[in-house]
Amino acid sequence: MDGIPDDELVAAVAKGDEDACRELMKRHLGRVVALARRMLGNQDDAEEIAQEVFLRVWKHAEKWEPGRAQFSTWLHRVGTNLCLDRLRKQGMDDLDAIPEPASEDPTPYEAMAQKDVARRVEAALQQLPPRQRLAITLSHYQGLTNIEAAQVMDVTVEAVESLLGRARRALKAALATEKDELLRKMNTGA
Repeated sequence: MDGIPDDELVAAVAKGDEDACRELMKRHLGRVVALARRMLGNQDDAEEIAQEVFLRVWKHAEKWEPGRAQFSTWLHRVGTNLCLDRLRKQGMDDLDAIPEPASEDPTPYEAMAQKDVARRVEAALQQLPPRQRLAITLSHYQGLTNIEAAQVMDVTVEAVESLLGRARRALKAALATEKDELLRKMNTGA
C-alpha cells in the first residue's frame, strides 16, 4: 500500500477498507499528534485529538473530494478545529502542567540547556493567542507552506503572514524579557 496515493486510500476507507485506514494512520498520525501537542501542550490531549481526527476519517471518508485540497491539508484542518474547540472549552492550561520535551543530547549539560530553551520557548508559545500559536505550529513545527497553512486555517495567505509576524514578535519579546530578567538576577546575585 506504500505507493497508493492518499486519495485512493480515502476512497477505499469510504468502502470500509480497514487496511487503507491503517495505512493513512501510518502515514499521518505522527504529524497530527505533533500538531495537537503543540497546540494543547499535552501529549494525552494530543493523542485524544488524533484519535478523533482518524475516527472522523473513518466516518466521513465518503465526503472526501479529491482535488479540492491535499488529504494532509484536510487532516491538519480537522485537527486544528478540534484543538481550537478544546482550547475554547478548557481555557488555557496551567503552564506548570506542560511537560518538558525530552532531549536526546549526549551530555547532561547539553541536555539541561536544551530542555531549558525548549521549556522557555514552549511556555512562550503557550502564551500566544490560539490563532498565532496555530500559525507558528503549522509553519515552523509542521513544515507547511504559508499557502498550506492558509488552507488549514481557512484564511488568506496574507492573514497567515500577519499572524506569523505578530507571533514571532511576541515570542521574541517574551524570550527577551525572560533573558533580561535572568541576567538581572545573575548580576544582583538574587
